[in-house]
Amino acid sequence: MRSVRRSMGAVAAAAVMAAGPAAADDTPVAIGLSGWTGFAPLTLAKEAGIYKKHGLDVSLKKIPQKDRHLAIASGDVQCAATTVETWVVWNANGVATTQIFQLDKSFGADGMVVRSHIAKITDLKGKTVAASAPGTAPYFTLAWMLKKNGLSVKDVKVVTLEPQAAANAFVAGAGELDAAMTYEPYLSSVRAKPEAGKIIATTLDYPMVMDTFGCTPKFLQDNPKAAKALADSYFEALEMIKREPKKAFEIMGADVKQSGDAFEKSQAYLRWQDKAANQKFFAGEHAQFSKEAADLLLEIGIIKQVPDLKALADTRFIQ
Repeated sequence: MRSVRRSMGAVAAAAVMAAGPAAADDTPVAIGLSGWTGFAPLTLAKEAGIYKKHGLDVSLKKIPQKDRHLAIASGDVQCAATTVETWVVWNANGVATTQIFQLDKSFGADGMVVRSHIAKITDLKGKTVAASAPGTAPYFTLAWMLKKNGLSVKDVKVVTLEPQAAANAFVAGAGELDAAMTYEPYLSSVRAKPEAGKIIATTLDYPMVMDTFGCTPKFLQDNPKAAKALADSYFEALEMIKREPKKAFEIMGADVKQSGDAFEKSQAYLRWQDKAANQKFFAGEHAQFSKEAADLLLEIGIIKQVPDLKALADTRFIQ
């Protein structure tokens, strides 16, 4: 049945692609996301009227990553933006979702901040680290960085704080935090206050934070035109950033209460991925990383079994 649905969807998608950037008939789409800098072109596409131009009636809903899968499962949203390994977690836990295009790669936009007396990551053994809940990107990033240094999450005490709260608590010296996991634009608050501590590692040192956009299989099956329009809208938003950077940065910055200049500095630590980069990513890197991520997720107990990794992506809409 799945293969039949896929083949029928492929025919519909092919028709859409042959017809060019046809409107998607004002299809309503609810998207779950956060204020992460990498997701900002999704906001730009809405605010600049790009979605509407492509026949989409998009609503963007800010939902913490730890709850985003619940919104999908309940039908509150049909699509979402999140990290590649999170889709592995969601599918392993029965929330069927499929990635259709890549959003960004972090180049220093995600990181671990530590107090000045912490000289290296191995010094964190027995220490207290703030991170989002298990199953989220910051928690996975913590686990990844610890593993690469011979430790595990069992070697530290994890205090659950979302990225913004973690950065704020760290900068304020609240509690007894020895370290915290956060990302842009909140990571910049630590960059701006070096007396609070330092950034000991980012995704420049450990290139493992990559974000993708996906939807439920039912949405993709029922709305292939809309799926193609979502991908096309994202790529058009990236073109607008190149063409009108000042205007684009102001629009995207306003969504996270940053000035255009401040947002421009935040986005310098990541790379949004255009259509060519998407095609290259899904040709091999996506599957390779998903496998390594699944192995680690299994090892640290986030998932009980590895889902069908081949079913996690559908690349028809980026061709």
